Amino acid sequence: MIADVADPVDAGDGHGQTPAEPEPEAGAETNIEALPAEQAEPMQRAETDLVIVTGLSGGGRSTVARALENVGFYVVDNLPQALMLDMAELAYKAGGAARRTAMVLDVRSRAFSSDLSGAVKSLRDSGFSPRVVFVDADDDVLIRRFENVRRSHPLQGTGRLSDGIAAERELLAEARNTADVLIDTSHLNVNQLRSRVEELFGGEDVRRMHATVLSFGFKYGLPPDADFVLDARFLPNPFWEPQLRDHTGLDEAVSRYVLNQRGARTFVETYARLITATAPGFEREGKRYLTVAVGCTGGKHRSVAIAEELAKRLRDLRVVVAAQHRDLGRE
Repeated sequence: MIADVADPVDAGDGHGQTPAEPEPEAGAETNIEALPAEQAEPMQRAETDLVIVTGLSGGGRSTVARALENVGFYVVDNLPQALMLDMAELAYKAGGAARRTAMVLDVRSRAFSSDLSGAVKSLRDSGFSPRVVFVDADDDVLIRRFENVRRSHPLQGTGRLSDGIAAERELLAEARNTADVLIDTSHLNVNQLRSRVEELFGGEDVRRMHATVLSFGFKYGLPPDADFVLDARFLPNPFWEPQLRDHTGLDEAVSRYVLNQRGARTFVETYARLITATAPGFEREGKRYLTVAVGCTGGKHRSVAIAEELAKRLRDLRVVVAAQHRDLGRE
C-alpha cells in the first residue's frame, strides 16, 4: 500500500520565485565571433538535470519526491506550472546541488494553469531538457487508498471519489500521453516505488549503502544514532602500556598492538561479514546510511584501532564507508 496517498492534501514546502531578467549589454552586436558564446548558454542549461513529477492524486508523488531527494535532487513541491521556467532558471544560476532539481505538481498547482505541455515546451525552448514523470494507478486502487486515509479527492467536490478521479484523469490525459516516464503504482508498495525511482535517476554509487564506522568511549555514553554497537573492551587496554598510553588508535604502534591481540581480527572479520550480509536488506527497505559504533572505555585506543580496521575491510567489500572518532582527544 502506498503510504502517502494523501500527498495532494498535504501542503508542500517548496516555493517558486521569479528572478529578474538580466539587462542586455550596451552595444551588443550579433556577429560570427559572438555566435559560439551565444550558443554555449543553452548547452549549459541542458546540463541542468530537471525532473517534473505529476500524476494522479494518490498515485505516490510524495514517495517519488522523497526518493529523488535520496539520490541528490533538490525537490520543490506544489510548484505552480507558471513558475516552472523561473524555478529552472534559479536552479541553473545557483548551480551546485540545485543542478539536480525536481518539481512536483498536483491539482493545487494546476489551479494556476493546466497547460503542462506548454510549460514543458517553454523549458525546452529556453535550452533546458526536462524529464516528465507521471505516476498512475488503477481507479479501484486509488479509491481504496483514499478510503484508507479517510480523505476526499481534491476534485470530487460534493460527488463521489470516482467522480474526482475521473475529472483528474481527463485533466491529465495529455500529460500522461506525453510523459517521458510512466510509473504505474497499482501493485507497488512504498519501498518498491522508491527503488524504481532510484534505479531511474540515481547512479550505482548513490544506491549503494553508505556506512559510518564511529569509535566512542562508553564512559561518555552510547551514540544515539548507532545501528550496530560493537564492544571492544574484551581486548587488553593499551592504556596500561606506558609506551602506548599517550598514543591513539590511529598510531601504528597502538593499532598493531590491538589487532595482534587474540580474537581481534576475527572480531573485525565477523562484523564485516555481518554488515555486508545485512546491507542488501537495509537497502531494499530504503535505508542508505548505516552507523556502526565501536566502543571501548575512553574511545582513544581499542575502539579507534578497531574502527579503522573495520572501515578498511568494508571498503574492500565495496561498501562506501567513512571512519569517525567521536571521543578522540576528549580525555
